[in-house]
Amino acid sequence: MIFPLSGMVFGAVLGALRAKSKGGRRKDMLQWGAVFAIIFGLIGLFVLIFLQRSL
Repeated sequence: MIFPLSGMVFGAVLGALRAKSKGGRRKDMLQWGAVFAIIFGLIGLFVLIFLQRSL
């Protein structure tokens, strides 16, 4: 269960930094962080499923 959670945290930080680098305000950073957290969380979930099924 560590892959989806770590993916969400990494995605939120990455999205917020990306929005800040583009000159975004607080709400922009929150939105980008949420979107990236969802994307990276789903990627982590698929990695977890793949690892569980292969073992």
